[in-house]
Parts: sequence; C-alpha cells; structure tokens
Amino acid sequence: MVKNSNIRSIFKIFKIFKILKTSVCGRIDSKTRGNKASAALAAFIGFFTAVQPLLWADPPPSIEAAESAAAAAAASAAAAAASAAAAAEQAVFSRPVRRKTAPILERLGNGGDIAGAEIPSQIGGHDNPSTRRYIEQYTTKSGKLWLNNIMTNAEPYLAFIRREIDMRNLPAELLYVPVVESGFVSNAKSSAGATGLWQFMRNSMLPFDMNATDWMDERMDFWKSTVGALEKLQENYRALGDWALALAAYNMGLGGMQRIIRQAGGIKDYWELSEKNYFKAETSAYMPKLLAVSHILTHPRQFGLPVLWVKDPQWIRINVGRTVDLRVVAEHAGIDEQILINANQELFYTVTPPDANYYLKVRAEDADKVAAVLERNDIILIKYHIYTVKSGDTLSALARHYGVTVTHIMEHNKGVQPQTLQIGKRLIIPAYKDVGPYPGAVMNAPLPTDFTGTHTVRQGETLWSIARSYNVRPEALAMINNMNLQDTLSIGRALKVPIKEE
Repeated sequence: MVKNSNIRSIFKIFKIFKILKTSVCGRIDSKTRGNKASAALAAFIGFFTAVQPLLWADPPPSIEAAESAAAAAAASAAAAAASAAAAAEQAVFSRPVRRKTAPILERLGNGGDIAGAEIPSQIGGHDNPSTRRYIEQYTTKSGKLWLNNIMTNAEPYLAFIRREIDMRNLPAELLYVPVVESGFVSNAKSSAGATGLWQFMRNSMLPFDMNATDWMDERMDFWKSTVGALEKLQENYRALGDWALALAAYNMGLGGMQRIIRQAGGIKDYWELSEKNYFKAETSAYMPKLLAVSHILTHPRQFGLPVLWVKDPQWIRINVGRTVDLRVVAEHAGIDEQILINANQELFYTVTPPDANYYLKVRAEDADKVAAVLERNDIILIKYHIYTVKSGDTLSALARHYGVTVTHIMEHNKGVQPQTLQIGKRLIIPAYKDVGPYPGAVMNAPLPTDFTGTHTVRQGETLWSIARSYNVRPEALAMINNMNLQDTLSIGRALKVPIKEE
C-alpha cells in the first residue's frame, strides 16, 4: 500500500515530469510531423519505470531523495523520447512503403469497403532519392493544398477507376496516374492537344473505342478513357515486361521507349536509364512524381492531409438512341442536372449525338428515372430555336450566332443545303446556348441600277442563290423580274441580272 508520505514525496516528482513532458514534446513535435503522442508516451513510460520503486519504499524517501530520483528518471525519459522521435522521423522516408491504394478518402468501393485493402505493388523506386525529393516538395503547405484540391476533383471517378484496376489485377499506383497527367480534370487539355483525365492524343485514341466528332470528344469520357488507358498500359507492360518502363512509355510513347532501350544496349531498368540521361526531363520526372503522389495519398494522416469520407457513386450506362438535351432529361427525371452534365463531359453542348451507339452515364440511383424518361415518346427532350430565313442569311452565320455547327442545323432540317437556302424557310436550330434571336444579316453592298444582263436558271438554283452570286438583294432581283420571293424558278427561265464586272 502506498503511504501518504510517499505520495507527498512524489508530488514533487510530478512537477518535474510536467516540465519534462512539455520540453520533450515541444522538440518532438517540430521534428516528427505530429508524432507528439508516441513521444510523450515514451517519456511517460521511461519516467515511471524509474520512479516506481519510490511508490513502495518503506520508510518513505526524503524530498531530497525524491528530487534526485526524479532527475535520474527525467534523463531516462528524455532518452526514451529522443529514441522515439528519431524512429518516427526515420519512418517518414526510410521505412518500407506499405503497398496499398488508400487514397485521401477512407471509404471507397461497393458497399462502403475501406480503400486500404492490400494490393501488392509491382513497381520499384519508392525509396529512390528522386522520389523522396518529390515527397518533400508535395508535403509542403502549398503542395498539400494542391493535392487536396486534386483529390476533390477526383471524387466522382476514384471508385470506378479503382474497381477497373482491381478487376485487372494491376499495380495500385495506377490509380494516381491522372493526378500527374491531368490533375483529375476530366476536360483538361494540354498545349500539345492531349485531352481528358488520361491525356490521350487524337492519334492514340482510336484503338480504344474513342471518337471525336462535332458532338463530342470521348477522350473526356471518364469511363471510356479509363478503360482505354488501362488497356494501353497493359499493352506497354506486355511489350516491355516492367511497370516503371510501361508507365514511362505512357508518357513518351511505346515506340520511343523501345528505341531508347535499343540505344542503351538493351538496358530495361527505368531508373538506370534515367540516371544515364536517356530520357527527356519530363519522362525522368514522371515515375518519381507518380510514386511520390501514390505514397503520400496512401498515407494521408502521416503527412497531415485530411481524410475525406465521400459517397461512392455507382455508374451505369444507358443507351440513348436519339438526340436529347441533358438539361431537359434531368428536369423530367427530377435529378441533379449538374451531376448528369459532369458525368458526361465528353459532350460539347450537353446534347447527345444522333448516334444509336451512344451511352449516357448516370448514377445507379438515378438510372430507373432516366430510363423511364428516355422511353417516353410524348415529350420532346431537346430545346430548339425556330428561325425564318431572311435575305442575306447564311447557315454559317446562323451557326455562329446560335453556337452550333452548320452540320447540326442540316441534321435537324432535312433537305436544307447551304447553297440552296430559301428565304422564308423555317429552320429548327438546337438551343445549345441561351442566346437571343438572330438579328439577320447586314447588307452593305450597294444596289445596282443596271439589270441589263441575263441569267438562265439551272437545276438546283433559287432566287436567293442567284441573287447572292450577283451580289444583289433577293428582293431587288424579284422585283425587277416581276416575281415573289417564294416563287419557284423553272429550269431554263431567263432572269434580268446585273452585268458582272470582269
């Protein structure tokens, strides 16, 4: 039993320990990036290991003896804490990297599975000095802010990409390739023309079921581009037999990587080739950047990054089969318009193409509602402008004003051709943008007064096309020939026209 006199003697010791704890934890916090708790625990254990005999001493020790024992205990505790601090600091860079794909968010996967399920890594270089330098760079205050913003961008896509990687049994680090490539911005475009999360070039997308048309660019389709990128990386790995080389080839091209390997006498080690300066700067930095990002985002707490809990959106593709406006579909289905638009970033105008093979991406929770709307034939799922052609109008001018292409106008108005556009014709123009009515063309050409020439009407010509070829207004041409603007011209009819200047 501890006697009261023992407790009084040890009260002085507790004061010494309080000073010790404050001092030790202050030093440790600045050195170990938040390992204060473990260091304080080490100090506490070391201290009480030394003073424990004083609790049971009989007779109780004097205050002087207690102070002497406390001083010895403090030295022991400080040594234990310093050892814990050194071990914690060393662990930041030197301990074996855990190969798992837990990103900055905890919950990822179907049914709320934890993202940290172990996946064996097949990529070396986590402890390379270049990787460590990027770890240091990305864990500065500005670096962590950058990473946090990127992972916020990534939230809608991470679970889908993770499942595709798991399904193919690919390296865990591939989850973070879009961080390096695009910052997880689905419509990102580089100065060289690479586009989308995975930064495909136009000449490299076709083998992977992606197309670019007047309606869309499927390099910005997160579903198709992810599948295509993983297939491309697998092809690189099959050709090179090494994941670091396969990833670097994704950056510089498979053919370029194979040429470098031949030039290097068959060396097939990314790090050795990089050290011997066979790569351009961008490719030399590619793997260190990727591995640094992977390591940091796999251990967010260790580096002071927030761990976000987000929902895992399950995506489903629905065949549309016709042109619909996503805004109208969302309104009729009663779902979030912006979520639907963001999920289909490949569409230029929030309108699906007239392609029977186009699939709309929707959240699983919205799939039944969207499918029910698409099956209805009693509602119009696209908004239009109705425009009546006036003198001087051209399809190209109308297209520029309404933010569409000439092809789009022609697709919605069967039989309309730029060279045979008729005054008074009513056009249906897709309302991709909120713009006002087209004010009509400005006619600056002076009206000729000499209609002494003759033009014989040929097949396919209209009063408007003939007037344009002679740089006169259709109204003037109709009036001089005693016609109405809507009159049909007969082939072979002779019209009075100005004489063209040679």
